[in-house]
Amino acid sequence: MNKLFTIAFLLFGMAANAQNTKWAFDGSHAKIGFSVSHMGISETEGKFTKFEGTVLSDKPDFSDAKIDLTIDVNSINTEDKRRDDHLKAADFFDAAKYPTITFKSKSFKSLGKNKYKLVGDFTMHGVTKEIELDVTYKGTVEDPYKNTKAGFKLSGVIDRTQFGLVWTGKLAAGGLLVGNDINLDINIELIKK
Repeated sequence: MNKLFTIAFLLFGMAANAQNTKWAFDGSHAKIGFSVSHMGISETEGKFTKFEGTVLSDKPDFSDAKIDLTIDVNSINTEDKRRDDHLKAADFFDAAKYPTITFKSKSFKSLGKNKYKLVGDFTMHGVTKEIELDVTYKGTVEDPYKNTKAGFKLSGVIDRTQFGLVWTGKLAAGGLLVGNDINLDINIELIKK
């Protein structure tokens, strides 16, 4: 009987700690952007225009947030169709084989003054690695339609070669046509469901 009581208590405790408030990504007010070095003298920028996911968080400061994001690789847009087609091909993302990029949070730690460190599993090109992102919480407001919205800016750097994206192209002087480090520039607006 004591074991049954203990199990019931643990299950009740887990349910009580689960987040019940669901937030969705507002796609028309969000950007999953990136930049990468081009020939070592400039940067090429791009973004993914299709993505979806949820954030579960009951606390006003989002310190209990659980984040789940899926990005459609075929929605990549660098303002150059030929380059986008190359990025979708086997040299880079191989979108036919790996059509999505996913992120699942593990922790969302407050650093004070609306700054956070977000840690989670990032899966790209069939490879999953833990990454860290810097986050600034921009606040929560009510929009003119009585929807509750929250805003965040995220940044970080990932080495694409760690995820199997190794095509570079070599310059005559020996440099790389495409850099290895991808700078992430993400603006997110959430809408409370």
